Amino acid sequence: MAQRIAGYGREVIETEAAALSLLIAGLDDNFVSAVDHILGARGRIVVSGMGKSGHIGRKFAATLASTGSPALFVHPAEASHGDLGMLVRGDLLIVLSNSGATIEVRPIMRHARGLGIPVIGIGAQENSPVMRDADIRLLLPQSREACPANIAPTTSTALMLALGDALAIAAMRERGVSRDGLQALHPGGNIGLRLKPVSTLMHPAPGLPLVSPTAPMAQVIVTITAASFGIAGVVNADGRLLGVITDGDLRRHADQLLNMTAEQVMTCHPVTVPANGYAEDALALMKARRITALFVTGGRTGEPDVPVGLVHIHDFLRLDLV
Repeated sequence: MAQRIAGYGREVIETEAAALSLLIAGLDDNFVSAVDHILGARGRIVVSGMGKSGHIGRKFAATLASTGSPALFVHPAEASHGDLGMLVRGDLLIVLSNSGATIEVRPIMRHARGLGIPVIGIGAQENSPVMRDADIRLLLPQSREACPANIAPTTSTALMLALGDALAIAAMRERGVSRDGLQALHPGGNIGLRLKPVSTLMHPAPGLPLVSPTAPMAQVIVTITAASFGIAGVVNADGRLLGVITDGDLRRHADQLLNMTAEQVMTCHPVTVPANGYAEDALALMKARRITALFVTGGRTGEPDVPVGLVHIHDFLRLDLV
């Protein structure tokens, strides 16, 4: 039974993967034209579709909006009951209909035509009413649904989802939307946390566990213990970070520790993270180097080796990023 059920799952994924390969091969100048229209829209990008196509349309509109292309979803049935007013000159309409014969999308397409709004049609039937009336036609490959009866929208919706993502990300890249731009559009949730600047998470100076190169190790141990970060930074007279001392360094020199200075025990050329870096990059660096704390450098002074803060793995645990 278990093998049979797993086999059903593999068949679905294989069917959809094969269709996606056909979609890749079929991208042409119409795709380029669609992206150009998305970039050139003076107003909003209005996405519409009925049934399962509508569910994909909602996600498509949300992805466009979250990647720098102002967009909204308009339900075609609601459009016929007053929501047509959400379309104005300068907008762009994108209609999703696998069959291309969805009656409910006809009024919104007629309204767009009357306003001179360009229409992008996404569907699998080239000679269908929706595709015939669209200014730009994005044709999905002819593929059977993963449903054994070839009825339930599965492969077709997977194709629409992938094509919508492709349009949104292509437009995002052409706009030059950076991670800073994404952070502005995603201030909340896990994405917002991941894209937070390190400077907003760090424990700032003053109060950092810093010692001079000539500090006796007894003093260094007191500094590490008082700060509770398991690390101390060794800085010169100019405040530049020369090295760090961690619990591992203490263990490696345990036999002569109290007779040594910070400079003799420290690990030189420590790994640091810039103040204008991203939280997810700092966390990835900690995981890759298997370390629990990083000094943050730069800050307003722009000095690449002057510590201005410190981030600890516990800071990411509190944010539920680990």
